Amino acid sequence: MFNHIMAPVDLAHIDTLKRALEVTADAARHYGAKVTFVSATTALPGAIAHTPDEFRQKLADFAETQGRQNAYEASSHALVLHDQAVDLDHALLKAVGVIGADLVIMASHKPSIADYFWSSNGGAVAEHADCSVMIVREA
Repeated sequence: MFNHIMAPVDLAHIDTLKRALEVTADAARHYGAKVTFVSATTALPGAIAHTPDEFRQKLADFAETQGRQNAYEASSHALVLHDQAVDLDHALLKAVGVIGADLVIMASHKPSIADYFWSSNGGAVAEHADCSVMIVREA
């Protein structure tokens, strides 16, 4: 049913993505699907990496570890954005097409009053993606 899963992750908050990572692994094994982990950074040094190339390598290492530990094929796709807060939703939607994903599995937070004014990244992807989207609410 699904061949290629896109799994957006925030490398700075991997500890909060446990349920989404478990669902991704389960779906990948169930369907025999490849998983591409997508994450975003800027060109400026940050907490995760000093350069976009270092970020790409850390994301690739994360993907390789997830695939090996959970028995599925995994790869990575890094996004280098000018302003993550402004550009992330559009970049994630574009990445769906670039990598050829037919399912997106991503974590989201419990909705709050702010979500009535600004949708979450998960909400924006679910609303506009040309493929199926599964939002996994983290506790």
